[in-house]
Amino acid sequence: MPVQESGVILVLQTTPPPVVPLRRQRDYRLLLSARAASETGTEVSRLAVPLTAAVLLGASPTQMGVLTAVSSLPFLLFGLQAGAIADRLRRHRPVMVACEAASALAMATVPLAWAAGLLTVPWLVAVAFVVGVGTAVFRAASFPHLAVVVREEQRTEALAGMHSVFSIASVCGPGLAGLLVQLVTAPFAILVDAVSFLLSAFLIRSIKAEENHVPAPSRGMWTEIREGLRAVTGHPVLRVLCGCGIVINFFGAAYGAVFVLYAITELHLPAGLIGALTAFFGVGGLIGAAVTPRAARRFGESRVLACAVLFFPLNYVTAALASGPLWAKSLLMAASGLVSGTAVLAFAVCFSAVILRETPVELRGRVNATNTFTVQGVLSVGGLVGGLLGDLLGLRPVLWLGALGVALTIPWIWLSFLGRPSAPRER
Repeated sequence: MPVQESGVILVLQTTPPPVVPLRRQRDYRLLLSARAASETGTEVSRLAVPLTAAVLLGASPTQMGVLTAVSSLPFLLFGLQAGAIADRLRRHRPVMVACEAASALAMATVPLAWAAGLLTVPWLVAVAFVVGVGTAVFRAASFPHLAVVVREEQRTEALAGMHSVFSIASVCGPGLAGLLVQLVTAPFAILVDAVSFLLSAFLIRSIKAEENHVPAPSRGMWTEIREGLRAVTGHPVLRVLCGCGIVINFFGAAYGAVFVLYAITELHLPAGLIGALTAFFGVGGLIGAAVTPRAARRFGESRVLACAVLFFPLNYVTAALASGPLWAKSLLMAASGLVSGTAVLAFAVCFSAVILRETPVELRGRVNATNTFTVQGVLSVGGLVGGLLGDLLGLRPVLWLGALGVALTIPWIWLSFLGRPSAPRER
């Protein structure tokens, strides 16, 4: 800034504070550790809950579809409202802590109900719904909270780190779940998820970064929700990302609703091996977390995202084609999981980075909630449809339909602004 002294104008250069590596930032480490704990527990439940329903409670494909669907239903019911509320908040951490604590209590009821002889499929559905509500509200608050903890120039790297913990959990969680299911049965394995939610709440509560979020003025819930919807539908990049996310998650949920049954009844895979194969997807995610920030800096997030989507049908096709001896099926699905995990992680990181970059600060909560409402909410519809189609058509046809569905996003992204050779390199 210019300063006049004795008739001479001096120019004082203000240098920005040095950028501290993320690994040395205490608050980011706490946030990352909280996600790692919670995601590891979630991965245990991702295997233990359907195994409890399918093996111990004799759930039908339709019931499995309902169980998959109801965990995402809160995104449809409350997702938009949660985003509007998040933009009104001055502090997001207390809400995040409360959501994790409530989810812990809900998951803890499963082993207690099983021990008392009260556990049923409707009980699991109710627990999944409560945890889904907590997740919907947590995500609405956590998206703008990340911008408080991490500087703008480090957000792509931070997002890669946050997504990498999902990959680590995908590696550790299924193996841990398989071991726990064998040792203590599936309902008691779910207790690990309850503990992980509590640990996450404690770590988030320990973050010290000052929350200086300026609350958006309250103009009425539905007025604010409409602003978030218009921000997404009226923006060419955000509109394409949201639409492709809907398609990907719809068919992904249909696949997820039948996969455990398919692996057990048609591929004849033991529960422990299902968990081990899922871990390869997590290893691929770790590879994606390592390479995505560098690739994004060199080519831009948009181009990395467009290349990643090319590999999305792979897991569906390999699962549908898997046959022969156990070792052959396992090798094929392990390789597929490795490649798919890398692609999905790269897509997810760039998806979030582009949304953060393109969204005005005062709309981040609502734009994120609009994407959550649609992209996550459609999981409930996809899971229900997958279960119903599994009953009507059989399990393998659902996998082929899923492969065809996610393949539709390839031309959609490549023919949009995101896939054009002229798309700017953001970094």
